[in-house]
Amino acid sequence: MTDTFSGLGLSSKVTDAVTAAGYTKPTEIQAQAIPHLLEKKDLIGIAQTGTGKTASFVLPMLTLLEAGRARARMPRTLILEPTRELAAQVAENFEKYGKNHRLSMALIIGGVSFEDQNKKLDRGVDVLIATPGRLLDQFDRGKILLTGVEILVIDEADRMLDMGFIDDIEKICSRLPPRRQTMLFSATMDPQIERLTKRFLKDPVHVQVSRTASTADTIDQKLVRVSSKPDEKRAALRERIDASEGLTNAIIFCNRKRDVATLARSLQRHGYSAGALHGDMDQKSRMETLDAFKTNKLTLLVASDVAARGLDIPAVSHVFNFDVPVHAEDYVHRIGRTGRAGRKGVAYTFVAPADSKHLDAILKLIQKPIDWLDEARASAKAGNEDDAEAGSKVKRPSRRRKLAPAAEVAESAPAAEPKAEKPNSRSKAKEDVTAETRPQPEPQSRRRGKKVEDVAEDGPDAGPFGSAGPIPAFLLRPTRTT
Repeated sequence: MTDTFSGLGLSSKVTDAVTAAGYTKPTEIQAQAIPHLLEKKDLIGIAQTGTGKTASFVLPMLTLLEAGRARARMPRTLILEPTRELAAQVAENFEKYGKNHRLSMALIIGGVSFEDQNKKLDRGVDVLIATPGRLLDQFDRGKILLTGVEILVIDEADRMLDMGFIDDIEKICSRLPPRRQTMLFSATMDPQIERLTKRFLKDPVHVQVSRTASTADTIDQKLVRVSSKPDEKRAALRERIDASEGLTNAIIFCNRKRDVATLARSLQRHGYSAGALHGDMDQKSRMETLDAFKTNKLTLLVASDVAARGLDIPAVSHVFNFDVPVHAEDYVHRIGRTGRAGRKGVAYTFVAPADSKHLDAILKLIQKPIDWLDEARASAKAGNEDDAEAGSKVKRPSRRRKLAPAAEVAESAPAAEPKAEKPNSRSKAKEDVTAETRPQPEPQSRRRGKKVEDVAEDGPDAGPFGSAGPIPAFLLRPTRTT
């Protein structure tokens, strides 16, 4: 494996741009993938997040595009991304590494005016970066022709699967010319993704630089026991933020979008510099919030999993999983936002009593233990809670305890007492219990339909018809049987 970008076969324009960006040594995925891609081979790249996957396809693509020219509405290359933020980030990489080229680029994502996108497409673009939904919209409108695509990149394929884009990917691939170069990058591999690769890739080269779904060794992972009550859980988060050493900025992940907004407002009320990022926000607000976090105008970014995949924010010092992710793979991507490019990072995961199943799935996936923060204190707390729960059970009255005195009376009867009298003792015990547990007399309107014996027991003055007096003789006559 070469130690320099110049030894990978990239053009001088590309290597000059890489050097100007401050990079001198390629990452493992870049060193293995770039030579194959320059030979125009199909490729499947499996690597954990934060290993430089984006540059591993952007750099060779720039070299290959130096020859040729784009035509109107017929992009030469197509890059598919699962989210708008990832698409915008890839566009930034093209601008950074392609500054010595005169290549045109268009970003086709939702939340942006169709008119602005159409103007770029009409002029012709060398590189088209898109999300699947908006791309199909433009295709159905007749604004894009995909017959001229020479290179296809499917980035974050596992995230595409999670977001339900696999059917859209298949539709797009079926509209592309069969003679093309296809690259697929993912952090994990799923059977559906394997089916996709067998259908649309031809003899792909497999490049895997780390075990599937592994976590970076540069990340210090800790588990924190918390209450299920929202207020107490938010208080535990604030306590952990204040106690974290070296915290310069952090991403806080929630499972639900509504919880993102609620937690961000709570942090702001307590004086923290915090912002929210989730899928229900309009594109302008999302980009403004993300830019504020990147430029250190915001210290805390509360986000849903829309920010978990591929966002390149190198200097994130901490990640807080306010909720344990439902899908174990999301844990790998969330904590991968810290500890990037060889830096040290810290990831805390808050575990409530109901999260044990999801935590077990995470530990099984990453195949390594995660230490509990302050295990002794957590164990003591758990012990106190168990004692409190046991105490509450002792104090709680139960029917079994009420029956105990009566049972003791029956058992304490003299041994010489005739057997015929034992039922009387039990009957007396039963009557005692009935007297203790009998409910208060019901309203007269609810007595209808009761047996005469039941109504007679309601009180000493109650009659069978709700008034005092003897029972009529006709009700005491024996029933005639035939």
